[in-house]
Amino acid sequence: MRKIILDCDPGMDDSMAIVMAAKSPEIELMAVTTLNGNYPSEVTCVNARKTLELIGRTDIPVGKGLAKPLFRDVPKDPFTHGVDGQAENFLPDPVMPLDSRDAVDMIIDIVKANPGEVTLVSTGPMSNIALAMMKAPEIKEMIQEIVAISGMFGLNEYAFLNATGDTPQSEWNVYVDPEAADIVYNSGVKLTALGLDVATYFDVNLGEADIQKLAESDRKEAAFLLQAIRFVNSKGHAAYCTVIDCMAVAYVIDPTLVETMEARVGIETKDGLTLGMTVIDRRHHYVWEQLPLVHVGRKADCGRFLQLLMELVLA
Repeated sequence: MRKIILDCDPGMDDSMAIVMAAKSPEIELMAVTTLNGNYPSEVTCVNARKTLELIGRTDIPVGKGLAKPLFRDVPKDPFTHGVDGQAENFLPDPVMPLDSRDAVDMIIDIVKANPGEVTLVSTGPMSNIALAMMKAPEIKEMIQEIVAISGMFGLNEYAFLNATGDTPQSEWNVYVDPEAADIVYNSGVKLTALGLDVATYFDVNLGEADIQKLAESDRKEAAFLLQAIRFVNSKGHAAYCTVIDCMAVAYVIDPTLVETMEARVGIETKDGLTLGMTVIDRRHHYVWEQLPLVHVGRKADCGRFLQLLMELVLA
């Protein structure tokens, strides 16, 4: 069983990632930490608790994190997750309190209490994680791994067609806080970056049989996902939008779901056309050795991913 902290910005797909992590027998979800990303931090910390209450896991602490990127203003997300940030599921306001610590201190405390055992799963901007590393640099040697929905590496057409940042070739989580991503990518911690190359496949689409199973289920989380699919469909988007962040949790459960490669990657932090771009150096000669080595997702087994997702949602 892998111990994880899920650092996220719910968001409908982050909410489903919480569901997967909390329900998986392969994962011990030690905390959910939230921050600004898809929605302001005041919303994301509420949505995380709404989701945990939905599935009866109020034992998992939630910490509120950064309200803005490390050095930048908050950009506007061109994609909407609805009025409530959860595909207009309009879940009841949460009763469970926030943890007394903020998200950054929670990350530091939990990692220090479990050296070498904790995987950080990042499905939002990396602001909380970067600040934790700045505040307590000693934790970098204590983190087992970071698995992140992060980057757009241009390995296939999906990376280009589905770029989520507000520049032509960027991914939203990196685009929001590229300086934070740069800190984490260069931290020396093992990083597996599951970019849009594997996380936004059109093949990640639930069929009619799956939709029927969700509709027939008495699980509240099944109803949540069904409404999310209907919501994105009404906006002209495919079902993959509802479960992008679930790929990171699925990878932690079963790393064979995603084929990765090792590559040198740099983060563009300059304003302009390429802000937030994850630049991969694949040259045979004259490669920039100063760029950090990152494990980059290159191919995903979408069928097995969806099967795992459905099993956990319906369980």
